[in-house]
Amino acid sequence: MSTLTVNLPDSVKKNIEDLAAREGFSVGQFLASAASEKLAVMLTMDYLKREAAAGRREDFEKYLASVPAAPPVPGDEL
Repeated sequence: MSTLTVNLPDSVKKNIEDLAAREGFSVGQFLASAASEKLAVMLTMDYLKREAAAGRREDFEKYLASVPAAPPVPGDEL
């Protein structure tokens, strides 16, 4: 484990303390969880951008054309 000092506006700190207490977490646990969630989102976006850059429009069009024309499954309509 590492220690990190972060400067936060007083209102943000207060909201974090309130939410952490309400959920039964320490402030440290709350912040570690929030940072982990943000990191996961950013890493996922990086992965998806790399995958999209590697894709080819022709392949997409080919697979899209192979989808049969059928009515939506009940409950899946617009």
